[in-house]
Amino acid sequence: MTNADSPDWNAIVAALNSYLRLRTIPIAMKMFSEVTEIEVIPGLRRPGKKHTADQIVGQAARLGWTVGITGDDLANRQCAGVLGLIEQDDEFFAGRDYAGVWWATEEDAAAHQRAMDVVPAGRYGAMAVSPLTSGRLDPPDICLIYATPAQMILLINGLQWTGYRKLEFSCVGETACADSWGRALATGEPSLSIPCYAERRYGGVLEDELLIALPPHMLPGIVDGLAA
Repeated sequence: MTNADSPDWNAIVAALNSYLRLRTIPIAMKMFSEVTEIEVIPGLRRPGKKHTADQIVGQAARLGWTVGITGDDLANRQCAGVLGLIEQDDEFFAGRDYAGVWWATEEDAAAHQRAMDVVPAGRYGAMAVSPLTSGRLDPPDICLIYATPAQMILLINGLQWTGYRKLEFSCVGETACADSWGRALATGEPSLSIPCYAERRYGGVLEDELLIALPPHMLPGIVDGLAA
């Protein structure tokens, strides 16, 4: 699935690591219309049981695996809904299961559900993640990078080196994947998040890590900015 016109991801990741000393693997995420499209990806793993999306992303970022899923592979509707792999119906936007857990009332829970950036339902039937350097998801829709605050501000400095603009991010609280990969997939904007409880519990995210999701075409410019 390698695109001959794509950037040299190995060189880009090597440069990021030389400037930032990242502890995890920069990964690619790609959405697919049909599950048959992920079945031909070299080295693909499919979950043997239900997972959260945080676990799937963590397997790529921390173990270097290439993993593909459909909505049926996910343990809850929240994960599938953020990725647009299920219908985002009235039940999804009501969020009643979270009232008294993360938000005081059903009204608060529903307000949270409506505040999330999500991939519109009906576009995609599957998702895959893989180390960016594998080239297996080339071209990726977005890339994900975990970093400490010190590393992250340098990455953002690199991003803002040319064509400066103020970057604005969001925080919905729990279900922070809506602030990172949900927002980046839905809008194409660089999307920084404070990983939530679920990402730390199920995805292995460390307590001092932030996550940024951004279109991969921005990475060469970030490297140039870091070098400058």
